[in-house]
Amino acid sequence: MTGPRPSEFKRVLIANRGEIALRIVRACRDAGLTSIAVYADPDADAPHARLADEALPLNGTSPAATYLDMTKLLAAAEHAGAGAVHPGYGFLAENAGFAQAVIDAGLTWIGPPPEVIRALGDKVAARAIAARVGAPLVAGTPHPVAGAAQAVAFARQHGLPIAIKAAHGGGGRGLRIARDLDEVAGLFEAAVREAQAAFGRGECFVEAYVERGRHVEAQVLADARGDVLVVGTRDCTLQRRYQKLVEEAPAPFLSAAQQATLERSAAAICREAGYVSAGTVEFLLSGEGQLSFLEVNTRLQVEHCVTEETTDVDLVRAQLLIAAGRPLAEAAGRPAEEAARRHAIEFRVNAEDPDRGFTPSTGTITRFRPPGGPGVRVDSGVEAGSVIGAQFDSLLAKVIVTGRDRPQALERARRALGEFDVAGVRTTLPFLRKVLTEPAYTAAGPDGFAVHTRWIEQDYLPAAAAGPAGPERPAGSEEPDGDRVAVRVGRRWLSVDVPGLAQAREGPLVLAREQARDRLERAGQAAGDVVRAPMQGTVIRVEVADGDEVAAGQLLAVVEAMKMENPLRAPHPGRVAGLHVAVGDTVAQGATLCQVTPGQVTPGQVTPGQVTPGQVTPKPA
Repeated sequence: MTGPRPSEFKRVLIANRGEIALRIVRACRDAGLTSIAVYADPDADAPHARLADEALPLNGTSPAATYLDMTKLLAAAEHAGAGAVHPGYGFLAENAGFAQAVIDAGLTWIGPPPEVIRALGDKVAARAIAARVGAPLVAGTPHPVAGAAQAVAFARQHGLPIAIKAAHGGGGRGLRIARDLDEVAGLFEAAVREAQAAFGRGECFVEAYVERGRHVEAQVLADARGDVLVVGTRDCTLQRRYQKLVEEAPAPFLSAAQQATLERSAAAICREAGYVSAGTVEFLLSGEGQLSFLEVNTRLQVEHCVTEETTDVDLVRAQLLIAAGRPLAEAAGRPAEEAARRHAIEFRVNAEDPDRGFTPSTGTITRFRPPGGPGVRVDSGVEAGSVIGAQFDSLLAKVIVTGRDRPQALERARRALGEFDVAGVRTTLPFLRKVLTEPAYTAAGPDGFAVHTRWIEQDYLPAAAAGPAGPERPAGSEEPDGDRVAVRVGRRWLSVDVPGLAQAREGPLVLAREQARDRLERAGQAAGDVVRAPMQGTVIRVEVADGDEVAAGQLLAVVEAMKMENPLRAPHPGRVAGLHVAVGDTVAQGATLCQVTPGQVTPGQVTPGQVTPGQVTPKPA
């Protein structure tokens, strides 16, 4: 680590926002350091800016003009007299160029060296490091694939399914899963295009895909002397769209051999790479019990809290001490051989609507009452009155619940999530509460633990949609014939049996039935033609023009909100009319973007490699 002598820094600039910025503020205070926050205009009164020792404005509203602007961040550090920079996670945390710029400015970078970030950020290079130390790996190409033909050849040799991955990607971007040989070429080209758009580099590699795998990982701390400590393990299998929702430590239901392989491989990879600071080495665990290296996250993880609660290691404070040149044993404050003492589970409370495909929800938080009691920790960067816009991440809070073992942690989690009361925006809380009733997740033994990284999309959501009650519907959304009519009670619509209604010819319920039928017909016409924004956000792509013929499912536009992209697709074949948005426009939730008038379409209009209509695609953190 270069820059001034590490022991000299006393002032830390926090190049981030929200709950992680506040977490770093608290760690600085514990370590006797001065915390310096920065803030975008919408965050002027945010808790992290208010509770830091000092706070400087970045004068802007968008991520690009604030937390992603290296020049502004370095200027803020110089103005405040900071001696070190902590990037948190997301934004520039894994940007080797920013790390180098911090060091070149004479400051201490609280994280791994730039060359390590660069090497491990290249997934092909990271696989090579893992191979050198004997870490378990699925079959994969040793270099980025030159073209679709090589991807097809790999699939022929190693079998299907295969994963086509962006070499410099993350967060599910630039990733395609091919299960049929005929689709490999098209999906490869789609992955290259998305990788180029998202990361500025289109290189992709190919590896065997682990079906129904678990995501397990090792938390690592390393110092500049070359000492490496695996602090603990975690399971982060419960994900939607390859982004985590629930994490726990230690990883449950691992055999002694699996845990030993995971920990040994993680430590060896970090030693080989010359790692310094906190990092995470991620693996997939197949249904047959085989581990395979996935990637290294060269930063603090969102889920670091569960490891802290089970090991009594303050990982953020350890980062500060390691950056100040302290030895690993002092930074960790515990012997290397000491095992986890408790079990902890973290639940991410995001401003998203689970009933609408986890689309982001914006607005003002009118009520925010976090839970408490034994074993409950809440890390949050918002409060009542906070305005949740579309420009930043959807994470509102993390509920971390700890027990003496997994069953007690699950018991406390049901209580804690039941107490948490948030109003003003939709959140993932209803979904998280339901997860705690799912035997696939709450199993008491390894034979019953049935979740996998695609469990939400492949198992949970289809089962919920096919449940006996079906999805909740407003009045007029189901055929108002027979003896049933929709009645509103408070905020809920209930389908009520009224004996004899079908034979009735007059009266208020008959009128309600006729009005409902009219609403149904009008709603069907409107829903079939009108394409609306599912969320408040920014239009980042427009793929059609007025008068274009489109096929059912063809991409029309993409709206971005909270680092997620929502592709809007044609509901049926027809012709685009009334298009009145352009790239860069901000649209409100429910705003009409265009209409698709029904009609025949010329064959060949559908773009190859489309994702499922309505699917929300996350951007990298």
